[in-house]
Amino acid sequence: MNDSVIARREFGGRVYEIDTDKDRLDRRLIHDFLSRCSHWARGIPRDVVERSIAHSLCFGLYGEAGQVGFARAITDQATFAYLSDVFVVAAARNAGLGRFLVEAILAHEPLAGLRRWHLVTRDAASLYRRCGFAEMRHPQLIYLDRVDPDADARATAASA
Repeated sequence: MNDSVIARREFGGRVYEIDTDKDRLDRRLIHDFLSRCSHWARGIPRDVVERSIAHSLCFGLYGEAGQVGFARAITDQATFAYLSDVFVVAAARNAGLGRFLVEAILAHEPLAGLRRWHLVTRDAASLYRRCGFAEMRHPQLIYLDRVDPDADARATAASA
């Protein structure tokens, strides 16, 4: 394995690996999936995706024919990480690859043992529960969110 390949496993007779090398990422695939297929980043500009990759720990999931999945972690690498933009392309789903990707990220040395991980999901809670995530257990804590619905439009205008 290359130094940047953090996990390798066989699924259905095919070998898949997870790599942290940002130069290997298929940025077109990532942008296309996020901007066209995801419900959380639909329409996201390419330059915003590029900045998010530049400032995150990124994990590409690769099969023999190329990249089939992606995730990124935003973290201080000491106490906290936010798992974001996790996906496996439709043609590679339902084989356990999503769980493989998430478990490899959680076990990755700079991130293993962090006190707290966060993520937001609409329809993959069962996957994340199998990886140890749960609804927030502290009713005395309030999760707050600040959303700027015009951020992507401003980024697009600024780069034009």
